[in-house]
Amino acid sequence: MAIQTQPSDTAMTPTRMGNDAAPQTHEVFNQPPPLEDYNAFTSDAALAEGAQREGAAWAEQRLREIGQRAGASEAIQWGFDANSYPPVLKTHDRYGHRRDEVTFHPAWHELLRAATGWGLHASSWRDPQPGAHVARIVGFYLWSQVESGQSCPISMTHAAIPRCACNRSLPPSGSHASPPLPMIRRCDH
Repeated sequence: MAIQTQPSDTAMTPTRMGNDAAPQTHEVFNQPPPLEDYNAFTSDAALAEGAQREGAAWAEQRLREIGQRAGASEAIQWGFDANSYPPVLKTHDRYGHRRDEVTFHPAWHELLRAATGWGLHASSWRDPQPGAHVARIVGFYLWSQVESGQSCPISMTHAAIPRCACNRSLPPSGSHASPPLPMIRRCDH
C-alpha cells in the first residue's frame, strides 16, 4: 500500500505577507470549494420534481427565487452570523429596572424578513389553492438550509394560524379587535 504525499515544492514554507497575515504553511488540496452562489431549488432535482408532481408547479418561479437566495453567499453568511452571535437576554436596564429584552444579531432580522417576505409563515393560509401547502413547505425547506433556527418562529406562526382561527375565545377574524388571520403578511422584528 503506497502512501501519497505532496510534491516537495509545496512543502511547508512560512512566509509573511504583512503584519496581519498568518504564515502560509501548506496548500490545502483535499477540500471542496465552498458551496455557495448556486440555486438550491434547481440543484435538487428530486425536490423540484416532487413540487411539480404534488401540485405546486404554479409556484416554480417563487421557489427558484427562494432557491437562488438560499444558495447566495450573502444569505449563507447571514446563517453563519446568526449562529456565531446568539440572542442576548437583557433582564435589566442600567438603572436596575426590569426590561426582559432579547437582542438579536442583524442577520436574524434578514433571515426572518426574507422568510416572511416570501410568505413562508402564512402563504398556504393566505392563498389556499391546490398545492399551496406543498409550495410553502418546499420554500420553507429551502430557506431552512441557510439557518435552521429561524425556522422555529416561521413554522410556529404557520401552525398557529389555523389554531387561532378556530379559537372561539378570540375576536372573530376580520373584526376591529383582530386582524384577519389568513391575511397575515409579515411580522416586524
